[in-house]
Amino acid sequence: MKQLLLVFLGGGIGSALRFLIGKQFTFDSFHFPWATFIVNLVGSFIIGIVFGYMLVKGKIANDLFVFLVAGFCGGFTTYSAFAHESISLLKAGQTQLFLTYVLSSIFIGFFCVWLGYMATDLLF
Repeated sequence: MKQLLLVFLGGGIGSALRFLIGKQFTFDSFHFPWATFIVNLVGSFIIGIVFGYMLVKGKIANDLFVFLVAGFCGGFTTYSAFAHESISLLKAGQTQLFLTYVLSSIFIGFFCVWLGYMATDLLF
């Protein structure tokens, strides 16, 4: 029950923060979905830090792990919005922007996870 509450709280905080970022970063003249792009990259970085910390320290408090990964990052990042925005770009005939968005989200996302792993060496 405690872990369910931690996921609920973390998810609520992550979702609220994602909502606020969405209000700040609207589509630009090229219709690039900046808000989803930013939250997914930041979430990838945070997950990289959490897992990198686990590798450096050997473990992390289970409650903190559940709160950050399943809760906060689960509520903060958004695969469904990424998929919807990608299809919307295709439907609008924005093939080049679609490819830029999808490929940069994937590759920069992987880079952000790796960067999070590397940051733990400096932080901890």
